Amino acid sequence: MTTPRFILALGDSLVAGYGLAATDSFTAQLEAALQIRFPGARVLNAGVSGSTTADVERRLPAILSGLTQRPDLAIVQVGPNDVLRQVPAARTRAHLAQTLLRLQDCGIPVLLTTVAPPAILRDRAAAYLGIHAELAADYGATVRPFFPPGVLGHPDMVLADKVHPNAKAIAAVVAALRDAVEAML
Repeated sequence: MTTPRFILALGDSLVAGYGLAATDSFTAQLEAALQIRFPGARVLNAGVSGSTTADVERRLPAILSGLTQRPDLAIVQVGPNDVLRQVPAARTRAHLAQTLLRLQDCGIPVLLTTVAPPAILRDRAAAYLGIHAELAADYGATVRPFFPPGVLGHPDMVLADKVHPNAKAIAAVVAALRDAVEAML
């Protein structure tokens, strides 16, 4: 009997499920979607709202040491808070590189997701554009957009804060990422 697939989801509020019922979070919806092809699959929610790349890098050793099973895949979604807080792009790159290196050293494949900046933040985000794709190439990670086209910024796809995705948006995210996740398992 094979061990059920196990995915570690690291990151910020998009992983944590800010403002959503636990069953509506990214990790819960992804886990449910994977059950069809991978019965018993588990997705561990290691997201913390407000996290930057430095926060994820700092938390990762404790997360990994607390696991009883090596993940078959890590999904890493982090970076928007670095842009919002204007963390220098070089520091963002260094922290994300260390996270990817640690996961690579543990033999854990990585799906690294990106979030395109909305038009209002495009100038502020310019220095960060390309960091995820470049590091994915350097560390053998797969990179995909977190939000499919038409979701980010759509008024019917956000919570009352007009920033964070609602359950409908997360369902669209899971539908868009599912094939990539399944291919990596």
